Amino acid sequence: MTPPLSGSCLCGAIAYTVSANVTELRACHCTNCQKISGAGGTVNALVAREHFRITKGSPKRYTRTADSGRVLHRYFCGDCGSGIYTQRETTPERVVVRAGAFDNPPPMKLSAHIWTKSARNWDAIDPAAQQIPGQPD
Repeated sequence: MTPPLSGSCLCGAIAYTVSANVTELRACHCTNCQKISGAGGTVNALVAREHFRITKGSPKRYTRTADSGRVLHRYFCGDCGSGIYTQRETTPERVVVRAGAFDNPPPMKLSAHIWTKSARNWDAIDPAAQQIPGQPD
């Protein structure tokens, strides 16, 4: 296994590690991810909760029902606003870590796009990647 992957917010108040190998990423184009990113969505790594640890600071939490009908807890830096991770209420054993907050990530591949039915017409989606119109199982 590679050394732990580290990540942090823009201002450095929140830091974390991921102790599992992350090689694939998933882009979410749901309307909630569009709003929190101010862009076409978010790019994420799905990680078992046991492999994710906050090492500095204490993120704030915002809870909202997503397009899927599931309750999501979004964790972010209360100082700079950077998104750190999301956790579904129904699957607390997994976290969805924002890939853009990784400090020095190893090579990773964007392998799937979810909620493509909500994607903005200007948001480029790789036709070679898996495309799922809504929430995957």
